[in-house]
Amino acid sequence: MTRINTNVVAMTAIAQLGRNNLDLNTRLQRLSTGLRINRGKDDPAGLIASETLRAEIRAVSQAVTNSQRVINVISTGEGALNEVSSLLLDLRSLLLSSANEGALTAAEIDANQLEIDSLLQSVDRIAQTTAFGGKKLFSGNLDYRLANVDQTSIASVQTYSARVPEGANVDVVVQVTGSAQTAQLTYIEPVATTGLSGAATIELAGAKGVESLSFASGTSVANIVTAINALASVTGVSAVLSTAASNSVGAILMNSNEFGSAQFVSVKALSGTTFVSTTVGETVRDDGQDVSALINGQLANTDGLRVDVRTASLDTRLFLTQLAATVVSSTTYTITGGGARFQITPEVTTNGQVSIGFNSVTTGNLGNAVIGFLNSLRSGGANEIAQGNFIAAERIISDSINQIASQRGRLGGLQKNQIETNINSQQVQLENVTAAESSIRDADMAAEISAMTRAQILVQSTQLTLQIANQQPQAVLQLLG
Repeated sequence: MTRINTNVVAMTAIAQLGRNNLDLNTRLQRLSTGLRINRGKDDPAGLIASETLRAEIRAVSQAVTNSQRVINVISTGEGALNEVSSLLLDLRSLLLSSANEGALTAAEIDANQLEIDSLLQSVDRIAQTTAFGGKKLFSGNLDYRLANVDQTSIASVQTYSARVPEGANVDVVVQVTGSAQTAQLTYIEPVATTGLSGAATIELAGAKGVESLSFASGTSVANIVTAINALASVTGVSAVLSTAASNSVGAILMNSNEFGSAQFVSVKALSGTTFVSTTVGETVRDDGQDVSALINGQLANTDGLRVDVRTASLDTRLFLTQLAATVVSSTTYTITGGGARFQITPEVTTNGQVSIGFNSVTTGNLGNAVIGFLNSLRSGGANEIAQGNFIAAERIISDSINQIASQRGRLGGLQKNQIETNINSQQVQLENVTAAESSIRDADMAAEISAMTRAQILVQSTQLTLQIANQQPQAVLQLLG
C-alpha cells in the first residue's frame, strides 16, 4: 500500500470496532439489567407483546391484592357478628330464665330486664362502631337503598345482594301468582239455638300443639268458640262464628293463626258425633298454603307470607302483607344503590365485581315488621319481658339469631366460594402470564455471558487490527529513504 491520504483498511477496522463495541455494550447492559429488551430497538415486536403482558400482570396482581383486602373486611364483619350472636344467645337465656316466673321474684325478673336492656345496648354499640378503614359496616351505611316500597303490599324487605349498574337503578317486580292460605275447618251445629244435642269431646291440634276439649249437652256455639280461642296460644288455632252453611243456625270456622304449609287444623272426635260431624275416632284435617310468587320472573321460595329469591343478580327476602298475599297481585319497588361492591378481577366489568349488603344489625332492624323488632324488648317496649311478653319475645329473638346466622353464612360463602377461589385462580393466571412475559423480555444470562465474552475478544482483536492498519502507511517512509 503506497497511498497515505486515505487508509481504507483502518477505516474498515474502525467501523468494525464500533460495531463490536456496540455489541459489547448491549451485552453488558443486558447482564446488568437482566433484561433482553431494554429499549424498543432491541425487539420492537417483543416490546409490544411484553408491555401488554406487563399490563395484565399489574392488573392481576392488583386483583389478588383487592381480594385479600376483601377477606380482611369480611373477617372484621364476621368477628362483630359473632359477638352479636353471642349477645343474642345470652338474651335468649335471660328470656327463658324470666319465663320461669313461678320460681322467680318480681325483683329477679326486673333484674333480668335490666340485663336485657344492657345486652340490647351492646348490640347497638357493636352495630354502630364496627368499621374497617373508617367505614362503618353494620350501621346501615352499606345496606341497599330502596325506593317506592308499597307498605300495603310489602311488610318488610331485606336485600342481601344485588347487582346495581353504575348510575342506574334496578326494579324488583313481585308477582303473587297463588294465594297464601290458613288452615281452615268449618263445623256446623244444626240445633245451635238450644246448644249441643249431646255431649262431645274433641281433640284439637294445630302447629303449636294439641288439646282435648269436652262440651256438655246444650253448650252453645258461642261458648265452643270461646273455649277454642282460650287455647289459641297453645294450639295455634282460633275460631269465629260463621254463617258458612245456609242450612245451619250457627257454624264454627276454625283457622290456623298463621299462613303457610306448616300450619294445620286437625279435629278428632273422641266421643259424641253431634258437634264434630264425624264418627268417633275419625280425624278431619286441613293444611295451610304458602304464597306462590315470582320475583323478576324468577320462581321464589316461599314460607307462609315470606318470599325469598337468590340469584346471581339478586338475593332478597321479603314479607308480604296479608292483603297482598291472599290475592293475585303485583307490586314493584326500586333498588337505587348501596351495598358494598368489590372489584376482584383484572377487568372492571359487572362480571368482575361482587356485591353484598352489610345489613344493619341494630336492635331496630333485627326481627321483622310481622313479629316485631328486637328493640321492643327494652324496658317500656311493646314486648318488654318484665311484663310477661315471653312468647312474642321468643319469636323475635329466634328470628334475630337466624338473621345474624344467615348474614354470617352469606359473608362466609362469599369469602370461601368467591373470594378465595378467585385468589387461587388469579394466582395461577399471574404465574403463567409472568412466565410468558419473562420468556420474551428477560435475558438468558448464560447466553449473554457467552456473547459478552465473544464481543470482548472481537473488540480486542479489532483494536489490534486497527493498530496494524495504522502502521501500514509508514512503509512509505522506506521509499523516501
